[in-house]
Order: sequence, then structure tokens, then C-alpha cells
Amino acid sequence: MPKLNIITGIDVGTSKIRTLIAQKPLSEDEKPQIIGIGEANTFGMRKGIVIDIEEVANSINESVEQAERMAGVPVENAFISIGSSDVSTQISKGAIAIGRADGEVSPDDLARVINAAQAISVPNNKEIVHVIPRRFSLDNQKDIKDPVGMNGVRLEVDCLIIEGSSPYLKNISKCLQNAGIAIEDMVISPLADQIATLSKRQKELGVALINIGGGTTSIAIYEESELLHVAIIPVGGNNITNDIAIGLRTSIEVAEEVKLKYGSCLPEAISPKEEIDLNKFDKNEESKVSKKHVAEIIEARMEEIFELVNRELKIVDRDGMLPSGAVIIGGSSKIHGTIELGKKTLKLPTQVGKIQELGGIANKTTDQDFATVTGLVLWALENETKKGLSSISIPGMGQMGQSFSSSIGKLKKFFKEFLP
Repeated sequence: MPKLNIITGIDVGTSKIRTLIAQKPLSEDEKPQIIGIGEANTFGMRKGIVIDIEEVANSINESVEQAERMAGVPVENAFISIGSSDVSTQISKGAIAIGRADGEVSPDDLARVINAAQAISVPNNKEIVHVIPRRFSLDNQKDIKDPVGMNGVRLEVDCLIIEGSSPYLKNISKCLQNAGIAIEDMVISPLADQIATLSKRQKELGVALINIGGGTTSIAIYEESELLHVAIIPVGGNNITNDIAIGLRTSIEVAEEVKLKYGSCLPEAISPKEEIDLNKFDKNEESKVSKKHVAEIIEARMEEIFELVNRELKIVDRDGMLPSGAVIIGGSSKIHGTIELGKKTLKLPTQVGKIQELGGIANKTTDQDFATVTGLVLWALENETKKGLSSISIPGMGQMGQSFSSSIGKLKKFFKEFLP
């Protein structure tokens, strides 16, 4: 099987590292075909931050090798998720004069104006990961989604700049290098999530996508098809497990099993008489605990997570103001009562997200936990370009050596995701 027809996504999460190997579709109407799936426990990371490069590299190797054995092809390059909680955003504007004598906007003008928007001051410990164009202005015409082919004199763009921590990006790069994998691109996890989960209608009306992972919770906020804000909070499902372990005075392993089997965010719906026998999970445990008490522990932490999400919504004045409400994905979305608690805390319509189904051996990839890695594969297809045709970086494609094709069709395909 030719390597050019293969896309690999690796979601480097705090709890798990997931790998998908997909075969590119032959036409735009077809779905990518999943031919390899890998999943391994993550060691060497805490709250999305690398604390041991070698352990993370070994975890990546384990996940990738599983996918390679299933697919029957080696992985040499991959798209990688970024899940660090020190991601930050800022709005930037760029402006240029139209290059052609007849005033018609060309793809090269788009590339130049977006590069102009990147000319901003960035802290020494940060670097630009994505430049997301939100809207264009051409002379007196505002809120243009795609100006290519239009005529004018001055072209302006409004961009959302997403920055990541330089040490984090370098450490993740070293982990992949030690695992023998070259990085095609780094994609911030909320952007990968939204491709796999949200519909154009939801993004048009206004929606908050919330991914409650193991070590972090990520948020992407859309309205009128524009990305308003992204954030990654260093609190997630592992904090719930830790709270249960402390509250029940038991091990992390037992606490995790109790959470998965009996977890609930609705203590008021549970009788005080209902008990959980911990001996079923560990022969060394002899006590029985109140199921209602476990639910109270989970409710307290989940409320905190939703309050932190609400704080991010307030930054862009969208708390309680999104018609499509909140879409929740990630492992903790499976906890009973999460949706009800989300509605109560966020004061928004709330639902569990549905992961886009791919072709091939894709049954497992519709699971909530596979949202980010599925999004990486779809991101790669949405933003596929040829290397070496220009030295201008693709907006939103990070700093990992990708290049920009001057093809109008490909450029329009790129902008379609963010500027429908």
C-alpha cells in the first residue's frame, strides 16, 4: 500500500495515547478508511504536561505498534494533538494592498494578508500554533468569508491567534523524535475535536464543545461559524478518580472502577440505603460505601469543571447565550447525570456529542474517547497540501514545516472549515 495514501493521527493524552492509521478516500464523497487502531496507557505526563520524555516516547511506541500491526504498514509521519493547559489566544488583524493591477484578490493575497496578521508580539516562552482567519474586509465590504475573485484595493483579515508553550511543543517533539516518528503537524485538541463532532449548523447558531478528558478539559466556542475562543483547563476525569480515592480511603484503581461502574452526578436521585461493596473490586477491601456519597463526590468535582467552563464562556460574553448549547465529549461524558448537571450549571441546552463515523474498522472510533484522534485524521484531509510549492506557512497549520499551495481549489477547501 503506497505510503502517500496513508494518514496517521496520534492523540497524546494525559491518560491514554490513541493512534489511528487511515487510508485516504479516493474521492471527496468517500470517508477515510481506518485500517489500524492503537491505544496505550500514558506514562510520563501530568495534566497535559510532559514530565518524562522517555516514558511518553515508550507509551507512544506501544500505541503506534498496535496500530501498525493491525494496518500492516509502518508509521513514519503523523499528525499530533496539543493538549497543554497553557494554550492562549489573541485577536489580530492584518491588511495589505491587492497585488494584481486589475484589483482581483488572488490566493497569494490571502496568504500575504494572513501572514501580515501574524506580525504580533509573542512572549518568549510562547509560539504561534494556529492562525485562524475568521472574516475578511475588502475596502468598504465587511464580513466577507471568501474574497478570492472579488475586486478591491485594500484587503484586511480578522484572525484568532492560538499560541502554545514553547517548552511543551519542544518536549512533545522530542517524545515523537525518540519514538521515531516525524511530525506532519501539531493540532490543538479542541480544533481536532470540533471537526469530528460539530455540525455546520451548530457552529452557525453558537455552540460550546467541551471535552472532559483524563487530565484536562478543553473548550471550543463557535458562533456564526467563527471560532470565538479556545481554552484547555488542567482539571479532568483523573481529578474525579482522585477525589473518590481520598473520600473512600481506597486505591486509585478501585476508585476508577467505582467511578466507571457506579458513578453518577445526581446524588439526589440515589437512596441513602444503596451501598457499593468494595470487596468486588479488591479482595483486600472489606468495607461497603454509600453510593449516594460517591455521587456527592463526583457532583462536586463536575460542578467545578462546569464552573471553570462557564468562566471561559464569560470571557467572550457567551455564558447562557449559545442557542446550540453545550456539546460534551470525552470519557467523563459517560458518567450518569453529566448532561443534567451541565444543563443546571451552564444554563445551556446540553447534549453528548456524536463522533463522526469513519470507514473501515471504525466501530471503536465512534467512542467518546476517540474524538480527538478521529479529528486529527479529518483535519489532515481537510487541510491537505503539497510541500515545497511556496515558503508561506499555512494559516492554522502550526510551525512544523508545512507549506502552502497556490491552488485556488485547495485554498478554498481549507477556508471552508473555518469560513463556511
